Amino acid sequence: MNTQILARIFLALTCAASLCSAPAAHAERLKDLASIQGVRQNQLLGYGLVVGLDGSGDQTTQTPFTVQSVISMLQGMGVNLPAATTLQLKNVAAVMVTTSLPAFARPGQTLDITVSSMGNAKSLRGGTLLMTPLKGADGQIYAMAQGSLIVGGVGAAAPGAKAQINHLSVGRVSAGATVERAVANSLQEGSAIFLELKESDFSTASLVVDAVINALARARQRRRTAASSRSMHRWARMSGWLFWGRSKAWR
Repeated sequence: MNTQILARIFLALTCAASLCSAPAAHAERLKDLASIQGVRQNQLLGYGLVVGLDGSGDQTTQTPFTVQSVISMLQGMGVNLPAATTLQLKNVAAVMVTTSLPAFARPGQTLDITVSSMGNAKSLRGGTLLMTPLKGADGQIYAMAQGSLIVGGVGAAAPGAKAQINHLSVGRVSAGATVERAVANSLQEGSAIFLELKESDFSTASLVVDAVINALARARQRRRTAASSRSMHRWARMSGWLFWGRSKAWR
């Protein structure tokens, strides 16, 4: 008898363990499997100047484009320098500004930007990026950037010794760019929406189609149910009945 009881207990425990170890159903979000055609990020690029550097800027004798940029900027502000003027600047650096414009970014939204030295500046720490237009691949201006840089690198130098952690020639400006114009996408051009699988195969495509059809069917059913409930509510109010739960009362 004890042997039979132990055998039954062992069988029950074995069945329970097998049920607990059974793999759970795994579901993937549609956004992880596919993306909407024509909806994507757009890269923006701009050329600008960083000022306010503590003697760690470009060596103007070796980077003539920095001097040319400074002269052009001053002329745009109404400052004209004599033709024979030679600028010896140590607190200015020519930089490239990059960022990504989200698909649904609207004018007024802010973006984080990355500022990278393109000359021979030793460090961008403590610098301020002057107003820089950011253009897309089509040459149009989509954002304007400006702000104080945050540099993650640290460096120190002494006669015969030098230490540096991370890069000093790259910095970031949090919310340093403001979107000036939005990018048109395919959703604004028509009613059809096309999904592009990130890893195309027939089984995944079939599962995605079934999931979308089922989701749309459930949404239509909910709308029909809600419309029916509203119609019944209007009819009840017009006929003098007020329904609450399963009870009814004469108004």
